[in-house]
Amino acid sequence: MTTSFGATNTPVFNDPKGQIGSFQRLKSANSFALSFHTRPVHVFSASNRTLIRAVSTPAKPETVTEPKRSKVEIFKEQSNFIRYPLNEEILTDAPNINEAATQLIKFHGSYQQYNRDERGQKSYSFMLRTKNPCGKVPNQLYLTMDDLADQFGIGTLRLTTRQTFQLHGVLKKDLKTVMSSIIKNMGSTLGACGDLNRNVLAPAAPLVRKDYLFAQQTADNIAAMLTPQSGFYYDVWVDGEQFMTVEPPEVTKVRNDNSHGTNFPDSPEPIYGTQFLPRKFKIAVTVPTDNSVDLLTNDIGVVVVTDDNGEPQGFNLYVGGGMGRTHRVETTFPQLALPLGYVPKEDILYAVKAIVVTQRENGRRDDRRYSRLKYLVSSWGIEKFRSAVEKFYGRKFEPNRELPEWEFKSYLGWHEQGDGNLFCGLHVDSGRVAGKMKKALREVIEKYGLSVRLTPNQNIILCDIRNSWRRPITTILAQAGLLHPRYVDPLNVTAMACPAMPLCPLAITEAERGIPDILKRVRAVFETVGLRYSESVVIRITGCPNGCARPYMAELGLVGDGPNSYQIWLGGTPNQTSLARTFMNKVKIHDLEKVLEPLFYHWKRKRQSKESFGAFANRLGFEKLQEMVDKWEGPVAASSRHNLKLFADKETYEAMDKLAKLQDKSAHQLAIEVIRDFVASQPNGKSE
Repeated sequence: MTTSFGATNTPVFNDPKGQIGSFQRLKSANSFALSFHTRPVHVFSASNRTLIRAVSTPAKPETVTEPKRSKVEIFKEQSNFIRYPLNEEILTDAPNINEAATQLIKFHGSYQQYNRDERGQKSYSFMLRTKNPCGKVPNQLYLTMDDLADQFGIGTLRLTTRQTFQLHGVLKKDLKTVMSSIIKNMGSTLGACGDLNRNVLAPAAPLVRKDYLFAQQTADNIAAMLTPQSGFYYDVWVDGEQFMTVEPPEVTKVRNDNSHGTNFPDSPEPIYGTQFLPRKFKIAVTVPTDNSVDLLTNDIGVVVVTDDNGEPQGFNLYVGGGMGRTHRVETTFPQLALPLGYVPKEDILYAVKAIVVTQRENGRRDDRRYSRLKYLVSSWGIEKFRSAVEKFYGRKFEPNRELPEWEFKSYLGWHEQGDGNLFCGLHVDSGRVAGKMKKALREVIEKYGLSVRLTPNQNIILCDIRNSWRRPITTILAQAGLLHPRYVDPLNVTAMACPAMPLCPLAITEAERGIPDILKRVRAVFETVGLRYSESVVIRITGCPNGCARPYMAELGLVGDGPNSYQIWLGGTPNQTSLARTFMNKVKIHDLEKVLEPLFYHWKRKRQSKESFGAFANRLGFEKLQEMVDKWEGPVAASSRHNLKLFADKETYEAMDKLAKLQDKSAHQLAIEVIRDFVASQPNGKSE
């Protein structure tokens, strides 16, 4: 194993200003011109250090006009590897930081926000996002995050769609304390945001199986290889203190390899250089059939390929997925990743690095709306893109191997790990850990010393549970409303929402705060049109078109496009392999039933055997669906023969209603579930 330090002896200059070459164009080891324009920029002061020289950003010859660049590119260039002016701004008495620092702090895993519900002077705070490859959270880190939420946040933890924590409401004066606490307790926020590789996804299930373990190790290795090396994160938050980590020697070897001109050989950032990537970069690793990671929404999708004995042999690669877009700008769009090729297992890090470098060298840096990898792949076409990657990879890709059908796997409930222990997957509505749930999770995780996994569907998995602990853990969780998934509304199980209002500055309307009521209304529509309680559709809601909750993969996606207004997307599938399309614009929240009732009514009556709502929408076509909505006059009245009175007295109703509220249900819904479960538990489904 090779030892790697979180903070390196990055050379910087004692004088607050140094001369750093201005960015002209990214060129690495094969650059033909090494001319620089110099300009004074501030650098992080530290004793016994020398000047950083931006050897990673050589210019074109002086006769070539400098290409247009976005403001963020200039901030990066002048930042001394993401230090200045953030290192000065966090020390001022102001509650906020300036524009340049606001962009740079993203690379450190934080966004500046303010409470949009409050009028008058802005109330600034910061959101911190952790980096947890595969969603792995050690016991010590979970307890630390739980404490920090109470001491410095808003008393809640947010589980994200990329298997990380978000901690909201941290004041600027507390940033350094919170960041250093995370770092010193086995955590990190480095690269959770910003123009670099984000958290690497992998199936969260702690299954002791060769393919799952190999996928998770690969995700860990990719994350390590693409972690910034210049030490800026530790210089800013722990005063350059060194935190030793251990990485496999093959990670260090591939990162440093420059045999195909991928690296900046004299730079503190051998892969990223001074400019890092044009925009954020997302990677997911999984095994065949398991699409718990929304594989095709990532810049790179990596799939383990095994032989007949389950031994990993290599990987299928997919490139160019991404969700973000801008309303009514048709040149921006969501896109599914396309097959790139197959690589043997020993080459995976070289191949991933080659893809990243291709984006670094060729992705647009003038207009950030078009800077994601998907636009490069779309512009070039997959054949040209493959050829470009192969130059940095040093060999040809083989054709992708055939794979079985994908499935969405939630891993909720109790399961065998395969090593004698159990794991328990718990549903968390919109990933918000708060109140009784937060206290119960803390009690269980602390008492039994459990490690945790976060899922890409905003849920949490408790790992390494002994069989003898199952009953007491179940009791503690149930008392806080964390119940077996059979007691969770099927609509809630697959639903997702981004935080949106009041803290996200990009939100146009509600998402997390609005989804509980919207799901109840959808359930009511199901009952109105005669759909069974066990039936469901994948619903995802975002407050803006950036797509953090991946609404463009949903069967029913609601994307904020105005105050209390949503764009409706239809056509995704339950296994997350089809892209939805825009169905209607600017549907007011109070008009949702006018759209959903006819759609669900006709789905129930005109669908083919086992046809999902998304597949039904695609088969009929949007013109026909629009006609159904326009002509809707309400469902045909259903027979009243099943309209049974469930509660004989007020006391019984009130007791059931109290329990139902813990599960965010109505008393009627919970009573029906209890009766259905009781009948199903009897021999032949009949009561004795």
